[in-house]
Amino acid sequence: MQKRQRPMKKHHPIRNIILTVILALLVGGTAYGMHRYRSLKETVKSSYKPSGVTKLRNVDEQLKTKKPISILLMGTDTGALGRTFAGRTDSMMVVTINPKTDKTTITSIPRDTAVTIPGYESYGLSKINSAYAYGKSKTAITTVQQMLNVPIDFYAIINMGGMKKIIDEVGGVTLTPTLSFSYGGYTFEKGVQTHMNGKKALAYSRMRDDDPQGDYGRQTRQRKVIMALLRKSGSISTLLNQSFVSSLTEQTQTDLTFNDLTALAKDYLSATKDIKTTHLQGTGETLDGQSMEVMTKTELQRVTDYIRAGLSLSHKSTGTIAQIDSTTGTTSTATESTGSANTGSSNTGGSGNGY
Repeated sequence: MQKRQRPMKKHHPIRNIILTVILALLVGGTAYGMHRYRSLKETVKSSYKPSGVTKLRNVDEQLKTKKPISILLMGTDTGALGRTFAGRTDSMMVVTINPKTDKTTITSIPRDTAVTIPGYESYGLSKINSAYAYGKSKTAITTVQQMLNVPIDFYAIINMGGMKKIIDEVGGVTLTPTLSFSYGGYTFEKGVQTHMNGKKALAYSRMRDDDPQGDYGRQTRQRKVIMALLRKSGSISTLLNQSFVSSLTEQTQTDLTFNDLTALAKDYLSATKDIKTTHLQGTGETLDGQSMEVMTKTELQRVTDYIRAGLSLSHKSTGTIAQIDSTTGTTSTATESTGSANTGSSNTGGSGNGY
């Protein structure tokens, strides 16, 4: 077994994908008028797919009483267009939205995190990004819940390959590359503002091997593309474009119903103004010939506390299915933030739902 200590990365992961979807669909719904509203509702329904997992909490009651909710956000990069939603997840994050404190947290889980996947124990240690490949959203949700001992109320997955069509629908995006490189037949120059169509933007977001920050750098570029798309899709003219809304829902799969999205837009949007982020920080090791990220129990507990605090849940010990690093010592807090609130992971009182 080989071990290497990785330095702390302070770059944001892909973020706000679910907020992009919610804002675009729901703001568009208010502008459509009744006839187009009904059409939009039918379009959104096409993205709905139950996970098959038994919810740990009564999610209808959570929304009805405006209590904090969690969403497991996943991204795949496994095809050009259409709902393939196959293979491993390229990114995985736990989002908490708390209308009581008006705060949102986003916790990134490294795709190479070493775990024993529930239901697939005979496979031995696996990377957490294979959980979705083994058993789709049900297994991915179960794995995260058991690894961190937190409830996952909903999930959303977006096909990153299909983002090409969505970007083309808004006329492309404009970005300023943070490094120079060539990939997919395109050349990008550091510091030079560049307008990109869907194909070029996808190439910009996919490169990893020539980035000195590796996958963390790629995730940062993916986030930039998505945030540029959010800015472009925020106009009323774009939101009134049925083709844009259809393209968006074609690349998204979730167990959030249209009514759930409506509740989020009505009662939870204020919490998205103050967003705090963190990521699970591990140590790179080679296990069974695979490069994996191994966590200390201290770090797993920190992230468990962070997510549970975002949900206003009381303290509980972290989960038991992650590979634990036997190394002792101080674990970095690996915390990033936007907004002004404190990002500490002190525990708060439970929400009264028993979890």
